Amino acid sequence: MVCRQCPRECQIDRHGESYGFCASPDAFLVARTGLHAWEEPPISGTRGSGTVFFGGCNLRCVFCQNRAISHGGVGRKMDDGALIDAMLRLQDAGAHNINLVTPSHYTLQLARLLERARSLLHIPVVWNSSAYESVDSLRALDGLVDVYLPDVKYFSPAVSAAYSSAPDYYAVAVRAISEMLRQVGDARLYSDEGILLRGMILRHLILPGCRADSFDLLESLAKKFGTDAFLLSLMGQYTPEFAEDAPYPNLHRRLTSFEYQSVQNLANDLGFDGFSQDLTSATSKYTPEF
Repeated sequence: MVCRQCPRECQIDRHGESYGFCASPDAFLVARTGLHAWEEPPISGTRGSGTVFFGGCNLRCVFCQNRAISHGGVGRKMDDGALIDAMLRLQDAGAHNINLVTPSHYTLQLARLLERARSLLHIPVVWNSSAYESVDSLRALDGLVDVYLPDVKYFSPAVSAAYSSAPDYYAVAVRAISEMLRQVGDARLYSDEGILLRGMILRHLILPGCRADSFDLLESLAKKFGTDAFLLSLMGQYTPEFAEDAPYPNLHRRLTSFEYQSVQNLANDLGFDGFSQDLTSATSKYTPEF
């Protein structure tokens, strides 16, 4: 059956030798599983988030810090049983949640798997994605995902076309966020340890030279959803090492304090609540080894 589960609608049979834009087979390609301490505090907590990093990506940004897996196809194939076993090992190791990282090109396969695993998992399932998702596919996750963690990247079609070959990015992301909120609601539920059990944290990575696009994005999100529907996580961790071959000079430098602070000031003025990073996080040492 041809694949149409993300907005690319490549219509490629991923069981064969040809893969679509995500460059991924139909079988799960898993690059890494393990406890991860560097997510937002309500996700990583004190014991770590149980991350499952999938190989391939349907966005493949030119600056991706996980490009070894998103562009390079690093990972090993796993069937449903092996992946469920890996999730259970993370749960047994004390993970606060199961954190599915870059899962969008496996949405329908993961919906099937989570149906099987639901009675075995006693911790929340986190959907950690780029927000470039099909609403029809997301509907298959209704009741299976507890926390949505979309990383909303761009507002401008020109910027999203240049960096991710996705001129429709913002329009697609808004529809996806609406469906995510329909599923988990705009109220947040926490454990006694302060771990997010249900709700949404919306991330935004500020890019060097793209301060105006971040302004437009935050203003548009506030107008569309208000400022209480989700927690906002502003990220300043952009590292140019991963974009050395990108033909965009602005991506070859780090974010300035002025750029970051001005976007943070706007988020505060708009009334968003959430998290922000110290610019010392802009280093490749926080990128997991794959």
